[in-house]
This record gives sequence, structure tokens and C-alpha cells, in this order.
Amino acid sequence: MPRGSSDARLLIQSLSNAYAATPTNLKIIDLYVVFAVATALVQVAYMGLVGSFPFNSFLSGVLSCIGTAVLAVCLRIQVNKDNKEFKDLPPERAFADFILCNLVLHLVIMNFLG
Repeated sequence: MPRGSSDARLLIQSLSNAYAATPTNLKIIDLYVVFAVATALVQVAYMGLVGSFPFNSFLSGVLSCIGTAVLAVCLRIQVNKDNKEFKDLPPERAFADFILCNLVLHLVIMNFLG
């Protein structure tokens, strides 16, 4: 059993060391993704405890959070300097795409609310 715990500790330490070298702008995007997913989980827990009477509102809230998180992950992929696929894409263009897609997402969600 000690072997497994030492392997897990070694894995966590290596992931921590690798994440320490991550640029600050990517860490901020990661924090935003975690916040969006946590907000969706809070909404699901609330629906489980209280109920889902206005079901369109529940779906809109959860899909808004998850959609925003997905778009933020796409932004993180495009802004990452180590990603060779988007090396010619300036970060400003990636951020503009993120804002435009978020605008479209939230317009659709507001339309779904009724």
C-alpha cells in the first residue's frame, strides 16, 4: 500500500511542478473555467434540493455555465503559446472570437428563456 501512495504523491508533485510553469494568463482562464463549472454544479444541487419548477430557467442557467466554460477552454487552447496549431492567431483575435461566441450563446439562452 505505501507504494501506491508514494506513486500518487509523486504524480501530484509532478503535475504541480508542471502547472507552476504555466503562464499567468492561462491560469486566469483556468480559474474562470473552474468557476463556471462550479456555478453549474451549484445550480444542479439547488435543483436537486428545491426542485425545477421553471425548468427553462434551470436549463438556461446550466447551459450558460457549461457553454461559457467550453468557450473558455477553446480560448485557452488558442492563446497557449505551446500550441503550434494556432501560432499565427494573435491573442486579441482569439479573445474577440471568445467575446463574439459568448454574445451569441447568451442571446440564444435569453431567447430560450422566453
